[in-house]
Amino acid sequence: MDNKTNPKAPGTKPKPSPSSSPSSRSTPGRRRNWLELPPEITASIISRVGAVEILTAAEKVCRSWRAICKDPLMWRTIDMRNDGDLHDMTYDLEKMCCDAVDRSCGQLVDISVEYFGSDELLKYITARSSGIRRLRLVRCYCITDEGLSEVAPKLPMLEDLELSMCTLSHEPLEVVGRSCPLLKSLKLNNHWYQFPQELCNNDACAVAGTMRGLQHLQLFGNKLTNDGLIELLDGCPRLESLDLRHCFNLYMDGDLEKRLTENIKKLRLPYDSTEDYEFDAISNGYESCDDDLGSPYGFSGGNLLSDDYDEYGFSSEGDFYDYEDYNDFATLNLIGSSIGLTAGLVQWSGISYNRKILNLTSHFSRFW
Repeated sequence: MDNKTNPKAPGTKPKPSPSSSPSSRSTPGRRRNWLELPPEITASIISRVGAVEILTAAEKVCRSWRAICKDPLMWRTIDMRNDGDLHDMTYDLEKMCCDAVDRSCGQLVDISVEYFGSDELLKYITARSSGIRRLRLVRCYCITDEGLSEVAPKLPMLEDLELSMCTLSHEPLEVVGRSCPLLKSLKLNNHWYQFPQELCNNDACAVAGTMRGLQHLQLFGNKLTNDGLIELLDGCPRLESLDLRHCFNLYMDGDLEKRLTENIKKLRLPYDSTEDYEFDAISNGYESCDDDLGSPYGFSGGNLLSDDYDEYGFSSEGDFYDYEDYNDFATLNLIGSSIGLTAGLVQWSGISYNRKILNLTSHFSRFW
């Protein structure tokens, strides 16, 4: 009989069905192995969380993640944001920041410091990083006028500066303006308090007199008046966006408002909504009715890390652990659509180790 009509004839092989093909075989019970992702994708995902979480959690997952977290390219951007609960922290944020700067090997371009920092830390950062383009200081109450003025000449590549809720005067602004000719964006944010009543154009004059190339300016809660605003518009002709929310000393008369609307592409006026403002919008000592958006990472008011985490320190040896790779990351719950913190189970050296670890799985799962 013809082989074509008899599939069971000698010398013939039955054609495998699609369901039996190895490439299409369904393996619903297979556990994902996140270590199979290309290193560059893993690095991209890990880099989306802050430096605190990388140094205290992500790099402790396994040896391969540790190697990625030691790569200088990972530290071109250093984000030291935290929930501000410093009294309960058992680690030293300044030590962490210094270690992160060292890991960048001089390639640092963007750094954010919040709720801590000192003049000495600024000196440490700028002495090892000559190419910083963005500097963000938020609630850095121990950084002084003298400290910022001293390091400003070491920031010739600076393009973006934020000074929010810092106890700084207009004097370092003048030094920054003269020392950083490439500066294009400035955020100078404060809380507005009606008392004591004060009319002050010092900040506006400092900006107008030294930052002619400025394109983006946020002056939330500033005490400037119409005269200071006019000086700003005259001294910064390239302004494209201007945020004047909670600047309640301003009165928008016809000519001034017309000039603003005709020349500024993105304009926020004193009584505009603060719903999209990053911080607490406080007026007259009371919080505004707008909800505070909180941290960009969605942190709650609780401590970021486990309560039993030891004080952050660095040995001369450099490494913390001798890792044993644990290739099954199925215990990381696939929950949430944003990067957050969750209690998880990590194992190395054959020991189950409970810790609050990074919930990066929502990002990893895109690749599976």
